[in-house]
Amino acid sequence: MTSVTPPNVNQQTIELAPSYNIPIILILMAIATLLIQPWVSLPLALFGLFLLLQTVTIRLQFTATALDVYRSDQRIRSFPYSEWQNWKIFWQPIPILFYFKEVNSIHFLPIIFDPQTLNVCLERFCNFDKMEEMG
Repeated sequence: MTSVTPPNVNQQTIELAPSYNIPIILILMAIATLLIQPWVSLPLALFGLFLLLQTVTIRLQFTATALDVYRSDQRIRSFPYSEWQNWKIFWQPIPILFYFKEVNSIHFLPIIFDPQTLNVCLERFCNFDKMEEMG
């Protein structure tokens, strides 16, 4: 297994690059489904377009203390690592969903950003094995 280290991993703030894979695949599936099941293709296409818009506008930044979510240049939410209990990236062959649990809530995010950098940042900032060893 090779390890992926993005070039800017030594910085205190790491912004994840967008990944258009899931929105484009959903839109292509909708086009392919159009001839067979038009009513199925419409929700699929709308969801794909919604995710495409989110991919263009939403950014995740890992800082020293929190995961910050930005829409354009405005921070809309911050998730301090001290409140995280667990995280997981689902379906490793082709990552499609990112889950993390805080003390009072659970969050699911589609992978609309670089999954390799996401994994590197999670292991760096939210490595619960290391946290347990440190006390």
